[in-house]
Amino acid sequence: MDIAKISTESVELLSLITGKNLTKNDITPPVLFLANLVIILIGVIYADGKVVEEEKARLKITIHKFIPPKGNVLELTKLMIHGVSQQQLYKKIETILTLIYPLSTPEKLLLISFGYEMSAADGDMDVREKKYLEIVGKKLGVRPQRLQLLEAGFIHQDNLDKKSIDEVKYLLNPARFHQLDNIFVKAASEMLNSLLPSYKQKQNKTNKLKQTVVYKDLKEFQKYRQELENICHQTYKIFAESSERDLLPNTLISELDKILEKIQSQKFRVAALGEFSQGKSTLLNALFGEEIQPVREIPCSGTVTVLKYGEKKRVVCHYKDGKEAEIPLREYQSKASISETAALGNMSEELAHSELEEIIFEHPDLELFQSGVEILDSPGLNEHPDRTAITQKLLENTDAVIFLTNASRPLNQGERELIQSLKLQLNGNKIDLPADNLFVLVNFIDLVRSEKIRQQIRNRLENFLLGEKPIIADGSRLHFISAQAALDGILECEENEYLTYFNNFTHSIEKFLTIERGAVEIQQIFTKINALISEGIKALEQAEKVLDGKVYLSVEAKVEVLKKIEDASGRDVKILSTTEKLKNKSIKQATEAWNKWVEGLGDRLEKKSYEWCSEHSLLWDKEKVLKDYAEGFANSLATELENWSNREVKEIVVNNLQILTKEVCQNLEVIRMDLQAVDCQINSNLNEQFDLAIENIKADGLDISSITKLGENYDDNKRGGLWENLTLGGLTAGALFMFTGVGFLPILLTGGAVVLISSFFGMSPDDENPEIKIKQQVYDACFQKFDKSTAEIFNRICENIAEVFYSQFKSASKVIEQAIFLYENLLEQEDKAHQETQEQLESQKKIIAEKKQQLTEIKKKIETVITKIIDRK
Repeated sequence: MDIAKISTESVELLSLITGKNLTKNDITPPVLFLANLVIILIGVIYADGKVVEEEKARLKITIHKFIPPKGNVLELTKLMIHGVSQQQLYKKIETILTLIYPLSTPEKLLLISFGYEMSAADGDMDVREKKYLEIVGKKLGVRPQRLQLLEAGFIHQDNLDKKSIDEVKYLLNPARFHQLDNIFVKAASEMLNSLLPSYKQKQNKTNKLKQTVVYKDLKEFQKYRQELENICHQTYKIFAESSERDLLPNTLISELDKILEKIQSQKFRVAALGEFSQGKSTLLNALFGEEIQPVREIPCSGTVTVLKYGEKKRVVCHYKDGKEAEIPLREYQSKASISETAALGNMSEELAHSELEEIIFEHPDLELFQSGVEILDSPGLNEHPDRTAITQKLLENTDAVIFLTNASRPLNQGERELIQSLKLQLNGNKIDLPADNLFVLVNFIDLVRSEKIRQQIRNRLENFLLGEKPIIADGSRLHFISAQAALDGILECEENEYLTYFNNFTHSIEKFLTIERGAVEIQQIFTKINALISEGIKALEQAEKVLDGKVYLSVEAKVEVLKKIEDASGRDVKILSTTEKLKNKSIKQATEAWNKWVEGLGDRLEKKSYEWCSEHSLLWDKEKVLKDYAEGFANSLATELENWSNREVKEIVVNNLQILTKEVCQNLEVIRMDLQAVDCQINSNLNEQFDLAIENIKADGLDISSITKLGENYDDNKRGGLWENLTLGGLTAGALFMFTGVGFLPILLTGGAVVLISSFFGMSPDDENPEIKIKQQVYDACFQKFDKSTAEIFNRICENIAEVFYSQFKSASKVIEQAIFLYENLLEQEDKAHQETQEQLESQKKIIAEKKQQLTEIKKKIETVITKIIDRK
């Protein structure tokens, strides 16, 4: 429906019918469709000169399909029924053509379908009713063959024309109506069920004939992961046996423990995101090869669902109050869905009051889960009050993101804004670089029959997604699919072009997960194990020197080593003290900057309120107008906060963090020089072990070697480089501050708008400047709510400032701890060597040689596996 095609004559005609002084903004899609529907249905009722009870009942049922749960449309519809009947407009077909003009071909077909349904309401189609519908159908531009199918379908003839059936299925596919209100989607779905009961048979097929969905690349990757785990176990055994004999420090075992835990818990996490009713659930069912996720034409998914491998099928609900409960499998789909009433009305209200945090669904038999993949299914985000918070939660530790859009209206303005936000969150706020793990799927491509139009859609999307500031990495991240057609092919074991398109997508994301994500990660872990083994071999060589008497600690040397241990511990305390001081200084400076920023914030936001806009009518869609204005406030506030945090907070933290970095580097250099001094004195290799240990040390994602590098090469004119290099959990510090406090603003403010809605319904559109008045009230309410939450927002900022400093301290502390372990291990080896007999010493040396040989063999095995992985790329 093209609202832009509504003419002045249409507005005047509807004003005449209803007796209301309407404006173009009052003519929403439901209102316009209802006007045409009322005219046609009343025309059918009066066509045969008699009105029966079945027709009255059918009129009431049909009209109510298009009445939104809230608003004044019901009142307006009653006026239209009265006006059309009184003025006998159903006879003046030429007069009403102006109302039909904005409707699309599918909408016109849906409209005339209800006319045929009305005609058959009393069990028979009168000749005069059929003649009337033929005239109206011709004026609507509906082909005669399709009109014949509608007539035959409602009187339940069996010999229906297959070509006409396919055309009607194509035109009345509910996905075509997603750009309109959800009531259109539901109406189209019900019309197909009534007209062609066999249409839904595919939906109800069992899975007995389904073909197995095979993920070859993912299965192959699991072999590497298993090989990695085996190598880890072998190394662990060697380290443990050597540590028991005081030949190796326990730190190597603890480091290997972390690696082993990481390998065993390693899963590919894939998140599916998009607006409501884009086919996410159907897509996931196609990926699973089984109909697990609830599917409806109207918005369905109501909460975040995590689908993963488990030893048995089970469903666990996690609630916002921290409680959890296992529920029967039969309750899963209803639990994961929003109610139909909410889907057709106020979704955001039901979602805002939901007690569910997430649902965990475990399944032992699905190929995808057995291949090490976890799926995160998001609720639709376009009307979700927790949209930003849910997005951030889904993206945390996520390997790939699938974003769905509709081929009939690909990447509308709201989706473009959402996908731009996703890109920034996924790539660390780098505006000019794409998010390499973002995949865009254009669903319902089967509804676009013209190859020329398909190519136009592709060109338009490629220009947007791969343009000057690309959003996705390359063309392999963009796919055009029909999730339902692919699922049908899987369940029926029938190849079709859409199953081929779908398989191209699965191969693409498999390649990304296994090569660009998994292989790189495995290679990094192998490198880490290799470095630990090298560290272990160095430690064994030192133990061997001690047993041979080549490393000797005199009493004076032992005393000196103990002093160095004490000195290293003191430096740890000193760095912590400096960390606390600089952290407190940063928070104090940020507080001053915050207070100054907040002073003029109200005036700045109030000025921006004049820029808020809504495409909805104040007369019929007050609720949506209020939500649009509340979102406008949230966006304005978010922009203000982002600008402030990236300008003020960034400068404060970078300046103070650099002071801490310099002190850390100075203290670590002193510790290194002490280790070198001991090596020179007693012929040990502590400094070599220390170098290997540093390669393995990471704390909260910050490589300690970068601290040293930054300290040595610091340039006052390049402080931004330090800020960019700091990472916390994969999120750059700059991006971290950008999103601090912003994430929960829509939750905070939209909730306030919902509270305001009831008080605004009494406002008359005849008030002077009603839009300005409502904007002012929305601004007042939202700013008041924000004002009460400023402490909470600023506390979050302070928490993240503290985390940046403590992350730096933890890295330095771990390095110092490693140096202390090396000293202590040397002292233990020396003491034990003096207590053992010659026979015990020889036995120990034999064991050392054996363990060194075993570790060397494992290193060779690792090199072979890494070569395989590199060749596979």
